[in-house]
Amino acid sequence: MTPSETFSQLLRGPAPVLALAPMQDVTTLQFMRVVARYGGPEVYWTEYFRVHAVSHIEKWILESITQNPTGRPIVAQMIGNDIPSLVRTAKELQQYPVAAIDLNLGCPAPVVYRKCAGGGLLREPQRIDAILGALREAVSIPFTVKTRVGFDSPAEFDTLLPIFAKHTIDLLTVHARTVVQMYRPGVRYDLIAQAARELRCPVLANGNVFGAVQAQQLLAETGVRGLMIGRGAIRNPWMFDQIRAQLRGEPVKLPTGRDVLAYIRELWDNEITPGINESSQVQRMKKFMNFIGEGVPGTFLHDIRRAETTTGFFQICESALDHDRPMPLEPVPQG
Repeated sequence: MTPSETFSQLLRGPAPVLALAPMQDVTTLQFMRVVARYGGPEVYWTEYFRVHAVSHIEKWILESITQNPTGRPIVAQMIGNDIPSLVRTAKELQQYPVAAIDLNLGCPAPVVYRKCAGGGLLREPQRIDAILGALREAVSIPFTVKTRVGFDSPAEFDTLLPIFAKHTIDLLTVHARTVVQMYRPGVRYDLIAQAARELRCPVLANGNVFGAVQAQQLLAETGVRGLMIGRGAIRNPWMFDQIRAQLRGEPVKLPTGRDVLAYIRELWDNEITPGINESSQVQRMKKFMNFIGEGVPGTFLHDIRRAETTTGFFQICESALDHDRPMPLEPVPQG
């Protein structure tokens, strides 16, 4: 089967679909390779391809498609607002082994939304309508959308849902926060449930999925087709297998501190860039440690954010994690 056929079969299948969320400068080819070794999701999303009048497909993102090491389908995500450019890029991406073409309507970064891209488009529903119509016509494989519930207010979702319903998209992923909310508390899972009830296409729930028990409850309460997990999967790459075990009624295996330490070492080895200096490599790893550290009690997160050398970095990791105690890796109070 082609990747798009595999993806369509997943969406029609009986089991909940687990997906790795697209996270810019994080969900790279290298990170996908690591996550896949820990069980991994059923489907991956690329970082977003930036699309504008003079854009070209970024080679380093394209590598996660052409060199996909996971054995699972991968969805190509685009971000932009220029219809001819989006259509051009969607057609070009379909020449590669992608499972689907996805439009980003959720990125909350100010540098993005101020250009009326990503989450910024949620302020212009009519423009979204036109973009979705053009892309649906241009995309012959599954076409999907990832959105937030609104820009300023969750009340905006009532305007957005009919637009998503109008176009025959194949999947809607809903991050149940607003753009201005960023990643702060107050996730509106009730709006995800509303989307699952009202839309004909499958819906994935996204936003603060942090553990197997909570994931099972979220699936039951919202009626969604599956879950998309981002920051929680960085903190706990075992989570996909843990959720599957929970849904099967089997014991959920927790990693030990030494397992987490080995995961950090594997990330380090995979994220090394030839020629990069020591300080830059440590700073690169902090993109991951900011999330991993949320699941480690005590002063670990505070300490690791201040590491400057390779030796200092691993001394902090070993001090906190060189043990055989099981670790839930769910967010804990920080010392």
